[in-house]
Amino acid sequence: MRLLKSTVHPSLDSLDQSSFLRLAARGIVLKGEEILMMYTERYDDYTLPGGGIDDDESQIEGLIRELTEETGARNIRNIEAFGLYEEFRPWYKDDANIMQMKSYCFTCEIDDELGETRFEDYEVKNGMKAVWVNIHDAIQHNLDTIKNSDKKGMSIERETFLLSLIREELVLFESE
Repeated sequence: MRLLKSTVHPSLDSLDQSSFLRLAARGIVLKGEEILMMYTERYDDYTLPGGGIDDDESQIEGLIRELTEETGARNIRNIEAFGLYEEFRPWYKDDANIMQMKSYCFTCEIDDELGETRFEDYEVKNGMKAVWVNIHDAIQHNLDTIKNSDKKGMSIERETFLLSLIREELVLFESE
């Protein structure tokens, strides 16, 4: 899978510290300029649906499980690799100072009707919900949150980069 970007959080002055690896799968579901996103009230941002890949799962199995849990997506099909986003973030738990996260991003199609979601407790507490949103509006919203909000999460830069790349490579391509 192609490497889209590798980033190091600005608070990290060295990667020569104790670390661990977290693998994630993220779904890109488009209908023209509309994209299926997770809106998180706590951080006031839009993120691609997806999350951690379990130890016994492939990237595709993790993608299907996460899309189903977070959005209620049904009949997930035509899954294609889009790219890998790698990031190094500070970590404040366990025996590690750094989390290396590899987010494997895939395009796919789903049925129009979404089913029931199965959110984890923290997702409910953070006010997460699946929404269809115009990709241009999602990018602008995230840029405004980056500029104006003190409650933004660490993932917003990744998500805004990915949204911009998706718009450039997939949405503008489709509309030509």
